Amino acid sequence: MSKLDETISGLKFMADGLIPAVIIDANDKAVLMVAYMNAASLADTVRTGKTHFWSRSRGKYWMKGEESGMTQDVKAMYTDCDKDTLVIEVVQNGGAACHEGYRSCFFRKLTPDGDWQVQGERVFDPKQVYKKK
Repeated sequence: MSKLDETISGLKFMADGLIPAVIIDANDKAVLMVAYMNAASLADTVRTGKTHFWSRSRGKYWMKGEESGMTQDVKAMYTDCDKDTLVIEVVQNGGAACHEGYRSCFFRKLTPDGDWQVQGERVFDPKQVYKKK
């Protein structure tokens, strides 16, 4: 077993084989997105220096930016005291982590009136980036 395999096997994945990963900007520490990794996507993230994930909604492995070109360069990885969650610091290439075109997936803020208000401007138009094939 390689050192990387030992390191990954020491983490506490959920029953479905996934571990949550909070992706933050390496410079300003803004939360860009939360996604899930399996052992293979985590190993590929470490090996390539680009983030890879497991999509629960699509049931498939994917690399961030494989369609949009807006990849993430990994600068540091952390795990919590229970070793059941990851925080990954990245440089976001292309300016947006969100598939809806915003810098962060967390672009809606709850107002005192109970509404979700959009914060910030779109970096790109998703209809132009994610064209149906």
